[in-house]
Amino acid sequence: MTLQPHIVVAGAGAIGCFVGGLLAAAGHHVTLLGRASVLDQIAGHGLTLSDFAGLDVHVPATRLALETDPGCLAGADLVLVSVKTGATAELAAQIAARCADTVPVVSLQNGLEAIGVLTNALPGRDVRAGMVPFNVVPVAGGRYHRAVSGDILIGTGSSGDLATVLTVAGLKLRETDRITAIQWGKLVVNLNNALNALSGLTILEQLLDRGWRRLMADQMAEALAVLAAAGIDVQPTTPLPARLIPVVMRLPTGVFRRIAAQMITIDPTARTSMSYDLAAGKLTEVDALQGRIVKLGQQAGVPTPINSRVHKLIHRAERHGPVMLTVKEIRP
Repeated sequence: MTLQPHIVVAGAGAIGCFVGGLLAAAGHHVTLLGRASVLDQIAGHGLTLSDFAGLDVHVPATRLALETDPGCLAGADLVLVSVKTGATAELAAQIAARCADTVPVVSLQNGLEAIGVLTNALPGRDVRAGMVPFNVVPVAGGRYHRAVSGDILIGTGSSGDLATVLTVAGLKLRETDRITAIQWGKLVVNLNNALNALSGLTILEQLLDRGWRRLMADQMAEALAVLAAAGIDVQPTTPLPARLIPVVMRLPTGVFRRIAAQMITIDPTARTSMSYDLAAGKLTEVDALQGRIVKLGQQAGVPTPINSRVHKLIHRAERHGPVMLTVKEIRP
């Protein structure tokens, strides 16, 4: 891996534009591969990146290559995958057809289904899972705002220390040999994406309401019981052991607030990506989140009433539009 590789960000959505923009701002050769509707805004305005801590970076469009044609993959030294889970198989085929076998591929996607698709489609290559702990809010005019704190974790691989190559101002990556357990920990936390989308609240409003936290905790405990029965190792994305997170979620709000403040920073306006997907009329990744827990529960003989209910409600919202439900309306 050269010190300044050509990085293709395949899937120029919110995460892809934010990560790719910071890499370009630091001097990397970056191509954003995505939809014309997104890239046209960047072409006209450049990329403006901000966050909860005061980050304010503008990347002129001339600092980026903007491509809708996957043929640009042929020139990649490194591919960062940030498409939705459902688009992974098609992209994997494009990478296999166009990229040299020596080009590492890093998934910056939710859930664990996508990395399985990439690994199966790209045998013998350095394909790594990643865990992105923060969410990014798209704003009109090529603006993207990071609303939650945290460093990206990626797996180790044969191409050396990619985390060092990709760590730049405003963006820190670390490598770990426990990435699968960490991904499961993130999946459990990401189950709240659907609850947040159904609530109509910001993440902070939701977290400061004990009724919502109890529902979040019960959904999480249900998932952890499924994963334990399936023999799956879970490493949380917080300093707390996984089994204690639901306990902390159920604490009185004042106590919870003090503990949470030590672990994570959240922008007051932040909502989950699933909330934005529903508002935009897009399909969500609920099948890779609640859907995965429900299937594992069926296989392990562990009931999943909350995850099953939320899974159905999100699919209903995909068909009929966003809703604002109460805790009572969501509980099975």
